[in-house]
Amino acid sequence: MKHQPELDPEFIAAAVFNRNYLKAAESATDKCTLTIALERPDGSCFHTRRVISPSTPNTQLFVERLVKFLLWMQGGSKLYITDKSSADLLSTIYSKSGARAFDCDLIGTKVFASDIQFIYCTEEDLPKEKTNNRAQGRNLDGCRIGFDLGGSDRKCAAVIDGKVVFSEEVEWSPYFESDPQYHIDGIQASLEEAAKHLPRVDAIGGSAAGVIVNSEVRVSSLFRGISPEDTEKYIRRIFYDFRDKWAVPFELVNDGDVSALAGSMSMDANGVLGISMGTSLAAGYVNAQGNITSWLNELAFAPIDYREDAPVDEWSGDAGCGVQYFSQQAVARLAGIAGFEFPEEMPFPEQLIKVQEAMASGDDKAAAIYRTIGTYFGYTIAHWADFYEINKLMILGRVTSGQGGDLIISTAKKILENEFPEHAGIDIVTPNENDKRHGQAIAAASLPALD
Repeated sequence: MKHQPELDPEFIAAAVFNRNYLKAAESATDKCTLTIALERPDGSCFHTRRVISPSTPNTQLFVERLVKFLLWMQGGSKLYITDKSSADLLSTIYSKSGARAFDCDLIGTKVFASDIQFIYCTEEDLPKEKTNNRAQGRNLDGCRIGFDLGGSDRKCAAVIDGKVVFSEEVEWSPYFESDPQYHIDGIQASLEEAAKHLPRVDAIGGSAAGVIVNSEVRVSSLFRGISPEDTEKYIRRIFYDFRDKWAVPFELVNDGDVSALAGSMSMDANGVLGISMGTSLAAGYVNAQGNITSWLNELAFAPIDYREDAPVDEWSGDAGCGVQYFSQQAVARLAGIAGFEFPEEMPFPEQLIKVQEAMASGDDKAAAIYRTIGTYFGYTIAHWADFYEINKLMILGRVTSGQGGDLIISTAKKILENEFPEHAGIDIVTPNENDKRHGQAIAAASLPALD
């Protein structure tokens, strides 16, 4: 690495580690092509190919981190592996008693209702690549409602032929409410209020945090307070119930994907990766064809730092994953290293505010935090670009607001120019105020087609 994060010099960037490994594997006498096929219960299947060499050091680490990234980027419950030793290793690690038990449970059981399986097979026996993507969004005709469900407020808007005629934000506290009716009544109230400003309702589209598959809620922190039994009974298909109640086309997708779609629509550009640095790290993607994909894009859990003693995510128990580097939690982690002294009980959002105030006053301790995050970001953009086709990288979220956000971007651009010139053309952008206020609502409202 040509650049070390100022406050975290032990950081080992995934992009550099992988390039070094692949270079060594390519020159090895026992090199071979490893193909990984991720298959979903709906029949969709994604292929990834890399050169590996069993005799090259760190092969197991390279393969395990690659699989971890693919699971959280694309998602799947059956993984076909063309290298037997890798398939055996992964079966042990991604088991209910293995080191990646969290991933096994969340992606396997909760998202795809199936244990994750690792199956050794030859290249000839791999299931064929298949995507079940369908065009969503960019439908602006008619009278529509768009909404976004966040952890502290519900946003809802009435849209006529692509123009917002009414919008509102209503505070709510969904995280620890155990009664499903609280969520049902709140969402219904927002929809009804928006409908008052339309001559009719032709379609409804929405976004929410979490893993959403075909408008079904598979995993979402918004409903964490609800029991598993009530989640299955009332929440999993809650938006199908709303579809029946309103009797119009109704679509729900992940909030990160809607943010990326909003950016794509406002910039008239495709190949857009949207990144939000807030309470956690959220992501969404619009591909080169201008479509939202069926991928998970849960980059908070995707590894970006390959050192052994990297910061550990307390939820998943894994080290070096994105949430520890691009969130309020990352700012709090770096603040102590930079020399800030905050009470242990001070919440992360309040620590972020203090750091932002220090940045605005010219405190170089705060600038060091943002330079460090910017260095992380530059190396990680190169890593993401190995998996996504990125023309525009849109960043938003409270961590990126103000002067600190500008420093993150300028530092990241410097990393790309100096170390990854092939990716220096990626345009890093932030949404304007109008897009922040109305872009998400318009994009959400545009999800369903009227036919």
